[in-house]
Amino acid sequence: MRVLLKLTLDCEPDDAWWAIRSPAVLREVSYPLTTFESLEPEGFPSLWEPGDHAVFVRALGIIPIGQQVIGISFPQRTDGVRMMRDTGRALGGPLSLVTRWEHSLTVAAARGGGTLYRDQLKFDAGPLTLLLWPVYWAFWQWRALGLRRLAPEWRAAAS
Repeated sequence: MRVLLKLTLDCEPDDAWWAIRSPAVLREVSYPLTTFESLEPEGFPSLWEPGDHAVFVRALGIIPIGQQVIGISFPQRTDGVRMMRDTGRALGGPLSLVTRWEHSLTVAAARGGGTLYRDQLKFDAGPLTLLLWPVYWAFWQWRALGLRRLAPEWRAAAS
């Protein structure tokens, strides 16, 4: 199943690229629906680096929904689009219902200024996929609101 976002953000592509690689931005645009706590000894990095990053996830900051690995890679593209991909997996808890997770985020210059941001989630949870789709769709809409709200502030933060 897929969930898609396509937004034009009020920021430069370099600033959006910084933001999608920032665990702090992930946490801010997910809050309060979902909270993430790093399970790595050093905590969250300032920017995601390639590799696996273990996290503990809660719904509404109080309901444990499990541990997962955020599996970061940066596929190379030749079309001027920058991409980050998360092909993580659940380590335990209700998140284990999801057996396939591929989350791709891209940024590129938008015509007329700003940044074209695309966000696609492909996931599978067997027979529960259709029940989970509205949950993920609603969460992606929440993230979109946060991204739009925060985008104008990213220039100062990315510097």
